[in-house]
Order: sequence, then structure tokens, then C-alpha cells
Amino acid sequence: MSEKLVIVRGQEKGREFDLTGTRMTLGSDEDCSIPVHDEGVVGSHAVIEKENGAWYLRPAAAENLVQFDEHPVHELRLEHGAVFQLGRAHLRFVTPRAAIEINPLAGEGIENQEEAVEQLRQAHDQIQEQVSSIIIGQQEVLNQILVALFARGHCLIIGVPGLAKTLMVRVLSGVLDLEGKRIQFTPDLMPSDITGTDILEEDSVTHTRQFRFNRGPLFTNVLLADEINRTPPKTQAALLEAMQERRVTAAGSTYDLPQPFLVLATQNPIEQEGTYPLPEAQLDRFMFCIHINYPSAKEEQRILLETTRDFQWEVDRLLDADSILRFQHLVRQVPVSDHVALHASELIRATRPGEPESPEFVSRWLRWGAGTRAGQYLLLAAKVHVLLNGRFNVSCSDIREYALPVLRHRIFPNFTAASEGVTTDDIVNQILEHVKEPEY
Repeated sequence: MSEKLVIVRGQEKGREFDLTGTRMTLGSDEDCSIPVHDEGVVGSHAVIEKENGAWYLRPAAAENLVQFDEHPVHELRLEHGAVFQLGRAHLRFVTPRAAIEINPLAGEGIENQEEAVEQLRQAHDQIQEQVSSIIIGQQEVLNQILVALFARGHCLIIGVPGLAKTLMVRVLSGVLDLEGKRIQFTPDLMPSDITGTDILEEDSVTHTRQFRFNRGPLFTNVLLADEINRTPPKTQAALLEAMQERRVTAAGSTYDLPQPFLVLATQNPIEQEGTYPLPEAQLDRFMFCIHINYPSAKEEQRILLETTRDFQWEVDRLLDADSILRFQHLVRQVPVSDHVALHASELIRATRPGEPESPEFVSRWLRWGAGTRAGQYLLLAAKVHVLLNGRFNVSCSDIREYALPVLRHRIFPNFTAASEGVTTDDIVNQILEHVKEPEY
């Protein structure tokens, strides 16, 4: 299989071109190696050349507009997944390593559920293996991120700097054949900096002026929102609205975000000066709150050896966006019994002070407990968990497996808990001991 260019937006959407030889032309002329007949594409618009094993894209003439990430470019080194624009046409560069090993399921629905469960289990195992070859340790963190992805959730990651949070997002995006971007949140970041804004441009052919929406970094599949608590509430709200609605509204127009869409927001637990902590209602938008701990002594020794030598990592791409969307649909088809749903309800009701079901220590240590969304995420996490383990039935133990990441940011300790050194993890663990499985 050779490298390809695929038209992903335009009049000939879906058309593919194999890249052969060392030089090919793109344009509206029929004698071009890669004919593109969209508005704004001129006769011989651009040239793609192979140099030292890599493909480079350049405009055929200085006045020809070639855009990448909404910005004009004079030379672009093509990497897998890169999408560039000629006129109104968008083309994507695909490498042989992008071949999908887990076949996407045909159709909107899933007919053979047993086969689908086995495919998802195999995909999970292969993803773990690929990421583990780059990221040393952090297996539980990776597993929780994958669970959130397949459950259509988002993650808040809390950990000190230097624990490979950014690298994990890059590797995960590569393994899943998804586009990944990173936003470094700062106090001067505005909502339009992440969502995008309208710009006035002149058409090179008709010389008419019109507004065009310049998409921000929010338009991606996997977004690393680094240090989300460093930006003001207005910008936080723009991100959290996009997480909930999976769309962006600008100047009265609505734009759908790419699917799947996963936000991994990070917080530094050390430096809190000059930060804007997320309000309780906004914390509830995150499916999981994941704590990244320091590596073990053996893992840290291996990290030091691996990261201080000349090494360029490379991974196989195992799942594409369509396959992930179908697996997300499969998750919603997993049945849950009344018995299991009752246990999830009992767990979240036990977190609420003043409720008859809550133990005495909850009223002593908590101001507020978890809302109904916590129960929804408990069930969804359990559904993904059983599928990743090759099963199609959910038990109470599967519900309890993800109680910590689902509940730790949804319960709010009072001053008594703080003075006694009691953390939310301590309270959740005590609730798990107190609330037993319901009898049939």
C-alpha cells in the first residue's frame, strides 16, 4: 500500500489518489497528476514531491494559495493525517501505517454483537500494547482514558508536571488514527482563541469580500487542555460548553465539532496562585477525575534510560474515527439489570448528607454529594469495562470498579474533613465499604 491523498471535503469527497513516483501536480487541469475541480483551484495549483523519504507540498506559483490549519503555507512536510486546503477542497495525507487492523463494523447498527465485543477487546489489548511501548507505567490512567473515550466522556487529569501527560495524548492520538491538539491555557486566553473567529477575506477570483470562520484548536478529535484552571471562567465556560454540546456557536452560526471528541484537561495540584478553580457545576461535566501518581522506582529508572537516548517513537494505527463511533454505539446497547442499576443508585445516594441512605460520616464530612449524572457515568463506565474484557453483562463489581474516578470530584468536603485530613478518596472508599451489594 502506497501513500495516498484523500479528498475529505469538496465536490469529489471520498476520491483517493495513490502517490507514485517522486513528483506529482495538483490542480484543475486534466493533465495534472491529481485533478481537483473545486472552486478556487487553478490549473496547476500545487506540487507534491518526495525528498529523503518524506513528501513535501508546495504551491506551484507564489500567488497560489495552499492552506494548512487555516494558515497559508509555502512548504508543508506531510505527516499522516495532515489535512491541507486548495481552494474549497480539503485533502488528507494517509500513510501505509494508517491501515486499520481492527475492521470497522459495517452499517449504523451492529448485528453480530459477540463479534463486535471480541473486536473491541482485541483493539483494547493492542492499544495497551502499543502505548506501553512508548509510555512506561500509567496503565490504569490509560485504561480510564480509553473507557471515557468509548463512553463519550471527558477526563480531568490531576498530576504534577513531568509525568508524560502530553506525550500520552500524542501517542494515543496516533494509535487511534485521530487528530490531536494541545492548548496551553493562560490568564489572557480568550474564548475566540480556542473556538475560532470570523475573518474578512477577499476572493482571489471574484474580488468579493466575505466573512469566513477560522476554526480554532477546539476542532480536533483529542484535545489536551493543559492547566485549564489557569484561564478565566469565560474561557473555561467556552470549552465546557463545547464538551457538553459538541458544537461551537460563533456570530450566530453553529459548527459541529469532529467526532469522536475527547477532552483531557489537566490541573497542577501544586501551584494554585493566580488560578481560577473550576466551579462544582463545571467539574460535573467531566466523566472521570484521574490522579496521575509518581512512577515506581523501577519504572522511573527505565524512564530515565529510555528518554535520554536518541529515539524516535512510532506506532501502528489501530482504529479510525468511524470504528470508534460504532463501538461507542455498541456501548449503549449493553443491557443493565434493575439489580445493578439499584446498586449504582444506592452508591450515589449514600454520598448526599441528610439522606436516609447516607451513613453518619457523610453528614460529618461532606457539604454536597453527587448528582444523578454520577450514576449515569457509573453505568456507562461499567458497560465499557465489560466490553473491554470480552463480556456483555454488567455486575455490581463492575460498577464499583470506577466509583473513585467518577465520584471523587463530585463530592465536596467541609471544613471538618479538611481539618481532620480526610480526602474525597477516603470518603468514597468508606462509602464502598458501607454500601453492600443489594440482595436479589
